[in-house]
Amino acid sequence: MLSRKNLRKWHLWLGWLVGVPFLIWTVTGLVMVWKPIEEVRGANLMAPAAAIPMTSNVTLPAIPEGAMVNSLMLQSRAAGPRWVVQMADGTTRLADPTTGAWVDPYGADEAVAEFAARYTGDAKVAAVNRTDADNPPIDWRRNSEAWQIVMDNGDHFYVDPASGAVAATRTGWWRIFDFMWGLHIMDLQTREDTSNWWVKSFAIFSIIMTVLALILLPLSTGRRKRRKATSEA
Repeated sequence: MLSRKNLRKWHLWLGWLVGVPFLIWTVTGLVMVWKPIEEVRGANLMAPAAAIPMTSNVTLPAIPEGAMVNSLMLQSRAAGPRWVVQMADGTTRLADPTTGAWVDPYGADEAVAEFAARYTGDAKVAAVNRTDADNPPIDWRRNSEAWQIVMDNGDHFYVDPASGAVAATRTGWWRIFDFMWGLHIMDLQTREDTSNWWVKSFAIFSIIMTVLALILLPLSTGRRKRRKATSEA
């Protein structure tokens, strides 16, 4: 049977061990709540898409007979309304609602124009990059190509060339938040795995440490009482 001395030793070492993740969780949690989530996401930097004036007949896209379609949506774009067609194979295509003709995916100039039509901030465009679907930037993390618009204040915006949508807003604080989130869940690679063994292991160690504390508390209290009674005798 473990002695009180050994129990205290295990409790002490477990305390040092779980103290590290507890410090990480506290610091990262503080950073993540430091600013309102709307500011972190840059919700105020993009105006809503313009309403679509229905002034003429709408023509359906020239979808080949037998093609499988998951969804068909009419959405506003900088150059006018566009059909956004999501095919069953996972691809997305644009079509002109006035003619039904397909529209080519966005190039760099079209992506910047789409972004500029809705941007409400004061920063200037510093660079426009095409992302690699096989090696996406950490703040995009999607296995699809996109136009990355880099602002001179460090903000990043991503435009999906297939749908023409401004698909992501990544402020500088968002990237700090994202890094802290990765530390918080102890997954700096994907920053999505909240059920990894680092978290589980430290949680188990914390439970063991707490159980040891509950065992040691009455032992320590009883020992102090016996010492007091002996000294008063």
